[in-house]
Amino acid sequence: MTPKSNPRTIGAAAALLFCAAALAQDPLNEFEKRVTEFTLKNGWRFIVVERHQAPVASFYTYADVGSAQDHKGITGMAHMFEHMAFKGTKSIGTKNYAEEKNSLDRVDQAFAAWKAERTKPGGGDKAKVEQLKKEFDAAQEGAGKFVETNEFTVAIDRAGGRGLNASTGFDRTDYFYSLPSNSAELWFYLESERFRDPVLREFYKEASVVRQERRLSVESQPIRKLVEELLATAFVAHPYGETGIGHMSDLESFTRADAEAFFKKYYGPSNLLSVVVGDVDPKKIRALAEQYMGRLEPREKPEPLRTVEPPQHSEKRFVMKGQAQRFTVMGFHIPSINDPDYAAYTALGSLLSAGRSSRLYQGLVTDRKIAVAAAGFPGFPGDKYPALFIFYAVPAPGKDNAAMEKAMMEEIHKLETELVSADELEGVKNRRRAQLVSTLGSNTAMGGELSKWQVLTGDWRNVFKFLDKLAAVTPADIQRAAKAAFIETNRTVGYLEPAPAPKGN
Repeated sequence: MTPKSNPRTIGAAAALLFCAAALAQDPLNEFEKRVTEFTLKNGWRFIVVERHQAPVASFYTYADVGSAQDHKGITGMAHMFEHMAFKGTKSIGTKNYAEEKNSLDRVDQAFAAWKAERTKPGGGDKAKVEQLKKEFDAAQEGAGKFVETNEFTVAIDRAGGRGLNASTGFDRTDYFYSLPSNSAELWFYLESERFRDPVLREFYKEASVVRQERRLSVESQPIRKLVEELLATAFVAHPYGETGIGHMSDLESFTRADAEAFFKKYYGPSNLLSVVVGDVDPKKIRALAEQYMGRLEPREKPEPLRTVEPPQHSEKRFVMKGQAQRFTVMGFHIPSINDPDYAAYTALGSLLSAGRSSRLYQGLVTDRKIAVAAAGFPGFPGDKYPALFIFYAVPAPGKDNAAMEKAMMEEIHKLETELVSADELEGVKNRRRAQLVSTLGSNTAMGGELSKWQVLTGDWRNVFKFLDKLAAVTPADIQRAAKAAFIETNRTVGYLEPAPAPKGN
């Protein structure tokens, strides 16, 4: 019996072949023929890419707000709002909004009373704190009776939606999923509703979920704590030095009103970009966008960040101890994605870390056998602002962090003293081209890539133009960039050292 073909798989394969063929010719001109762009009167921007290989489409919304827009007292809010954007509206996710609204107000009041008492010097009156906590829990339970759980996601599932997800980085927040092409209108309705009229129901319950996420993903993970400490040490002014998931005290204290203010500031239509990729008609997409997204009131785009990280003038070091194996991490300040040398730093990352033939893997793992893993890459924790070129390594058994740091720096310094070969650099350029072909083979991944370059650089075409910039990088450019960044006074070094096992009771 001949197995049936999967149209989505066939479509993805055809798309991949198209991308490979386009990149082999004139990548930008070939691709641009399938792209339509428009901006609504309220500022919401759209990029539509026609890809008719299968009757599906992916929808990707990029909000130009991330953890870098958090500030003292509300760290973690960008990530928190990502969670809240699925909670529904006045008509989605509620059994009776008029009654629910009153209940949500009572929850806010109960939380404020509980918070005011427990944050008094000395922790407040213990009995009163306990009583106020019970009243807060009762108020949450009362509000929960009006919630139609997961109505937003259920509507997408029923329409055949796939891949519903969201993510928060330091530079952006993304919302994305795919639908059959004939269900495109559902996306326009749901997406416009959640950014036009969101209801932040179950806010404090979700904050509890995020607190648990922090405990599991950071506080119980020594390497994650080490990286969080690296950022806090390397950045003295810029928000890249703050935790993305939020400090526990903020997660315990920020309010639904804080989230609403964050939404009003950063989720206006002028701060949103949506990319639609798939079997769609651009004229119909524009008509739907005007019908649904056009309902949102225009708001001014938020003011850019003012803080600029000052130059680092001295090496910084710290040692963290935990129940884990040794780990070495280093960070060097480098420019943002819009700097002329960003292509050289991208090439450096590939030379040092792309696969088992990379310099760090070959030098530390294969040849010298002093590490079990080693890598380095630019743009951490983001690309929008000057960030770090980060290196890390896991020492092999019996090897220490000092030896690991010394070995990594030896490999790094080779780039400063010896020109890379033309063949090695050509391999970097070929890998980048192959990576782009692979990325553009997925509708959703394409949405993410186009939106990133549009927002961070001002033009999605830079996805392709960056290939030209990379192609122009010379061995001398590699050497110059390495000499500029990888200097002692620009370095922050962190060690994770095993802590003694706790004594039994």
